[in-house]
Amino acid sequence: MLKVFKHNKITYISLILLFFLISCQRHNVVKTHGIAYLEKRQKLINVNESNKNDVVKIFGQPATKGMINDNVWIYIERTQTREKILKLGRNYLSKNNVLVLEFNKLGILIQKDFYNKNDMKNVKFAKKKTENELKKENFIYSFLSSIRTKMDSKKK
Repeated sequence: MLKVFKHNKITYISLILLFFLISCQRHNVVKTHGIAYLEKRQKLINVNESNKNDVVKIFGQPATKGMINDNVWIYIERTQTREKILKLGRNYLSKNNVLVLEFNKLGILIQKDFYNKNDMKNVKFAKKKTENELKKENFIYSFLSSIRTKMDSKKK
């Protein structure tokens, strides 16, 4: 009986170990959003030489254009990778590159700004919350008016 128990114990431990090893991945899972290899591609365009057509050939259409000025184009590359098993496989930001291009009226590149993950600023937000009294009144008003319309529709 003792031999059978030891044999089952070894089997269970080996199954758990096998399951654990199978679930581990040798290669990192990489999720990329935006233009791949943005840092290398941005070196292919030059200020006062490249135009909008050159940029579209290299990068494609921009992810965003300026809100006020359509001559500001923004390209983004964001890459997330899973951490090691010791950190429970959480995602971390390995690349966060942003390229901001500004063109003149003729479509020639006049300014090129490249920002990477290290250029990001840590923004601290206030912990205090502002109560919105208007929103509470709007909710109560809309709730009561919907009940009133339902009551009026039943009278007809």
